[in-house]
This record gives sequence, C-alpha cells and structure tokens, in this order.
Amino acid sequence: MYYDVTRELSEEILIFPGGDPKPEISTEDHGAYLLSLLSLSTHTGTHIDAPSHYLKDKRTVDKIDPGRLIGRCRLLDLGTATAIQASDLQGRIEGAERLLLKTWFSGRTAFDPAYPHLTTDAAALLVQEGVRCIGIDSPSIEAYDGDGTVHRTLLERGIAVIELLDLPAMPEGEYYMAALPLRLKGLDGSPARVILSDRPFV
Repeated sequence: MYYDVTRELSEEILIFPGGDPKPEISTEDHGAYLLSLLSLSTHTGTHIDAPSHYLKDKRTVDKIDPGRLIGRCRLLDLGTATAIQASDLQGRIEGAERLLLKTWFSGRTAFDPAYPHLTTDAAALLVQEGVRCIGIDSPSIEAYDGDGTVHRTLLERGIAVIELLDLPAMPEGEYYMAALPLRLKGLDGSPARVILSDRPFV
C-alpha cells in the first residue's frame, strides 16, 4: 500500500512568515487546453532543503544523491515533544538511514512559532548515528528563533532535510520512502512529493 505524506499545495498552504511568500496560482483557458501558472518559494509546502540553503555552497538541490531520498525509513511518533532532544531519540534510531518525525503539529494548517523542532544535541546525534535523511511534519527542522546551527550541522554532512510533511494518519513504524524534489538547477531547495510504502518499490 502507498501513502502520500505530502501536504496539498495550494494558495492556502501554511507558509513560514518573514521568509516564504504566499504562493500564487492562476489558470488560463486557452481553448483547447488549460495552462496554470505558479509563483512560489523553493521552500513552499512539503519541501527538501539543499546544503546551499544555509551553507551557500555549490551543493544545490539538483545535486542531492537520490540514494539519500529513496529506501527504507523509520517513522517515529514524538507525541507532545516540542524541543526534540537527543534523549527523545536515543535507543530509537539505531540502524535507520532515513528518519521521519511525527509530532503534535501534524495536520495543523496555521503557523505556530512554537512548532516542534530539533535541538542542537539531537542534530548531533543524527550525525553520529549515520542518518542520511531527516524529515519532520513541522514548518522547519529548527526552532523559529534558531540561529541556523541545526540546519548547518545536518547540511554540512550532506543529510537531506525534508520539512512540512503530512503525517497525521501514519503510525510509527518501518516503511519504504521515495522523496523526490524537482531537479531545479542551482537552487537551494524544492517542493517535493513524498511517498511511503509498506513494501519495497521494486
């Protein structure tokens, strides 16, 4: 069975204030066909951060190894945790190359500056454990008032970061994931379609 854990992208989607513009979508009727026009940030909706998002280097979204984004993954339910610490993850992530975090924010449609996020020690633990991809259902992997340390800790090691997943219906467990950004040349991130399955894709 396949599970689409991508937020539906529309003009009403939750956006990160002060950074992302509200998406604009219009459709033109050309008689024999329709043509829709999109104006949105590379970090609108469910999206993937490239290292260049915070490091301003040449590791752009089109250069992320798909092997980081496709394969077995583990989904953890963090319950009511907001500042997710290493102690919340210890003993639960060993052997997981791809990790998705379900939090109390799942399904929320309004921005809340107190959204769940990783602390610096949790990010360091992910590096230590060899995680290659980390995803979360909140607007950012880092606190609203963060200084970029969490992002840099992950992105410097090439860990793929997925934000604003749609996980309210997903129970904790082991899955197979395919999370593919658009191949946007030279850009710092991209909206993505993220699919989970309870069996291998091939």
